[in-house]
Order: sequence, then structure tokens, then C-alpha cells
Amino acid sequence: METLDRITQRPEIMGGKACIRGIRVTVGMIVGQIGAGRSVDELLVEYPYLEREDIMQALRYAAWRAEEREVVLADA
Repeated sequence: METLDRITQRPEIMGGKACIRGIRVTVGMIVGQIGAGRSVDELLVEYPYLEREDIMQALRYAAWRAEEREVVLADA
């Protein structure tokens, strides 16, 4: 997986949820807004402290997490 240097997780910020650059904007909030039909440009206007790459990395992180699979191994 590529480096997602704008995605941070710290227990003291938003309960350890994946956030953008350590601020109180979660990946889930970004993905939820996009899923609700908001555009990247609309989010950049509403949240001027975000950058386009913040949103792109949030989407890539969410896609990566959605593809994770847990494999249960049988006891030998």
C-alpha cells in the first residue's frame, strides 16, 4: 500500500479514529460527505483548512480498508 502520510490515528484525538493530519476531521466524515453527494470542491469550500490531497488520501484509505480480509486458519 502506498504511504498515506496525511492519515493519522491517535488515541487522544477522536478516540483513535483515522483522521486527517491529526485534526478533528475523520476519514469517515469525509467519505460520508462524498457518499451523500457532496463534491470535493464543496468540501474544500466548507472546510478551508483541508487540502485536495487530504480528501484524496481519505478516499484511498477507506478503499484500502474496505478491501481488507480476515482469513481464519483451521487448527492443524
